[in-house]
Amino acid sequence: MASNLADKTCIPCRGGVPPLEASAAKQLLSQAPSWTLVDDAHRIERTFRFPDFKGAIAFVNKIGELAEAEGHHPDIHFGWGYVTVSMHTHKIKGLHENDFIMAAKINRLAEASAH
Repeated sequence: MASNLADKTCIPCRGGVPPLEASAAKQLLSQAPSWTLVDDAHRIERTFRFPDFKGAIAFVNKIGELAEAEGHHPDIHFGWGYVTVSMHTHKIKGLHENDFIMAAKINRLAEASAH
């Protein structure tokens, strides 16, 4: 049985490993609902919706705290009522398991914010 990505911790990627192949990325994507593969499976992305700017920036701040704790930092774009998060591992110019761990953890944050 596969372990839950949201319960894992990001392990620092020092480079020198190949990025995930598209088939492996698609498998991991199943544990990060609502994220999509983009750029020929070199990046994952998701947009979250909020009723206002205040909700969006509060979510961005939560993602920032998580990113610092995990040592893995997404690209974040936000504005009134939306936050778009993009993940890839810069050192390998593609996807690593860490990107999917962060996606699953960000999904968990979103679920907690909705309640």
